[in-house]
Amino acid sequence: MRETSFIQQNKDKWSEFDAVLNGQYKDADKLNDLFVHITDDLSYSRTFYPNRSVRVYLNGLAQRIFFSIYKNKKTRLGRFLTFWTDDVPQLVFEARKDLRLSFWVFVLSFSIGALSSAFDPEFATVIMGEDYIEMTRTNIESGDPMAVYKQKGAFGMSLGITINNLYVAFLTFALGVLFSVGSIVMVARNGFMVGAFQWFFIEQGLFRESFLTIWIHGTLEISAIVIAGAAGITLGRGLVFPGTYTRLRAFQRSARRGIKIMIGIVPIFVLAGFIEGFLTRYTETPDVIRGAFIAVCLAFILVYFVWYPRWRAAIGFPGAQNEMRIPPDSSLAIDFGQIKSPGEIFADTFVFFKKYFSRLALILIGLTAAVCGAAFFFSAAPPAERFFYEAQPFELVQAFPKLLTFQVSPILPWANGAVFGIVAFLTGRWMGMMKGRQKRGGNIVNLLKCILTGVLFSLMLSINAWFTFFLFLFGGVFFMVWFFVSQQEGSDPASSLIRTFNLTGGDYWRSLGVFILAFIVSLIFAFLADTALVYLLFELVGWIIHFDQEVMNNISVVLLTGLYLFLSYLLFAALAISGSILYFTLLEIREAPALRLRMEEIGSGRTIKGMERE
Repeated sequence: MRETSFIQQNKDKWSEFDAVLNGQYKDADKLNDLFVHITDDLSYSRTFYPNRSVRVYLNGLAQRIFFSIYKNKKTRLGRFLTFWTDDVPQLVFEARKDLRLSFWVFVLSFSIGALSSAFDPEFATVIMGEDYIEMTRTNIESGDPMAVYKQKGAFGMSLGITINNLYVAFLTFALGVLFSVGSIVMVARNGFMVGAFQWFFIEQGLFRESFLTIWIHGTLEISAIVIAGAAGITLGRGLVFPGTYTRLRAFQRSARRGIKIMIGIVPIFVLAGFIEGFLTRYTETPDVIRGAFIAVCLAFILVYFVWYPRWRAAIGFPGAQNEMRIPPDSSLAIDFGQIKSPGEIFADTFVFFKKYFSRLALILIGLTAAVCGAAFFFSAAPPAERFFYEAQPFELVQAFPKLLTFQVSPILPWANGAVFGIVAFLTGRWMGMMKGRQKRGGNIVNLLKCILTGVLFSLMLSINAWFTFFLFLFGGVFFMVWFFVSQQEGSDPASSLIRTFNLTGGDYWRSLGVFILAFIVSLIFAFLADTALVYLLFELVGWIIHFDQEVMNNISVVLLTGLYLFLSYLLFAALAISGSILYFTLLEIREAPALRLRMEEIGSGRTIKGMERE
């Protein structure tokens, strides 16, 4: 073909390539196709027109396509920035109806709280408590109505407020599992409190001072609570409107989207806590400065969570949100030869639970009964004297650290460790069965090693509350993988620990992401059981079984301890399952056994005329 004919035949295609490359947003799949076509044309021109300008032109075009594809390869920092610039705005835009609903629920409940306080002076006392109201009245009489923000040190106050706000936000989000109704109720509850609180100061003639003090941190804090409510509604939407998915599969998808939104507002709570602890206390700051600061905070919320997502949607997001890969209902197999993201490991955890949950639940019920019975049977004091539960929702949050220590019974941490080891052992056994390579020998030895590791883990968690929290949050993933390494590879606990650090060291953040995702979702299901429904159940038991009050108190303590132990063991099981699946991903990253096996099988299959038979 003559050069002029070659150019004439392909110039329209090359012009199209130029237009795509010069566009603001580029489709990676389209660029891949362009790269194939251009390299074909370049090869042709190098063969037939090696010294002509068309070869130079096509070479330059191919280079531009290559750089367009690979110059923006995502690094960890790039993925981190993309999460805030693309992922969160896109998720917020897609959840805009949920955000709108959460906002109007707050506005309505705020108005009801203020009006109720206006018509009933005792309403604020009921909502905020008599002690708080009396303290505030005393501060007003002393001439410093906002002294409550100056009573503690800045750092301690900031840390405490941040933890409390994160706790409230997480509850608001987690209660979305109650078909979104729980999140709506929590948003309404916060609206009632803020409305009554604000009207209380209005009645005292302190509207301007209270507004400029409360909302200097409240703008970010309350906005984040509203967004947490929207995340909870998104979480529950998968259960209410599953679409073409089963409710379990739809919940997996909606849970992941809601969790991402929650992660997106964590920095806002941290910043709000910092402002409340370090800046709100300076009430003598000029009103203009405080008002401007409130306006800046409000502008940030409106720009990042309202205007920016709409603007990005108008010009087009880079692509659809990557949904986790959810296997079909008919398939309960887990692919152990792939490097998986935290979301994919999270999905595989559900696959495992779906297959073995009934068996696991029965075993945990038996272990819980044994542990709970032993804890109180060998105690000299009655159960009600050993432990006390307040009749309030979410007691699990306060009970969980206590049940890991020696407070309830001196044998409880040891028994917990044994249960942890048994659960880890069973997880490894069932995981081996799913993988198809379950070892028949050494089961007793593996069980004893798992129990030893579990007891060590339990004793470390029982040291003190703060150590327990940080160890469990940042070091729990090592223990989850350690259990499985010790069992799967048949090494002693010390060698298994070194092996675990080698596997997780370079991919700690991936491992931590898996652990936190599994932990949050497990807590959601735990909170579903730990609600006011539990106390209604105890009321029902009280109607059926008639004992004196002392006996009923002892029965209630034993039953609640059993419930919380069962939920704790179930939570540990979810983490152990995630850690087991994570082990295979870390192993594939470090040593690529599945890839090596596939490479060895290349050319070993039956072929037809040089092509492998399928």
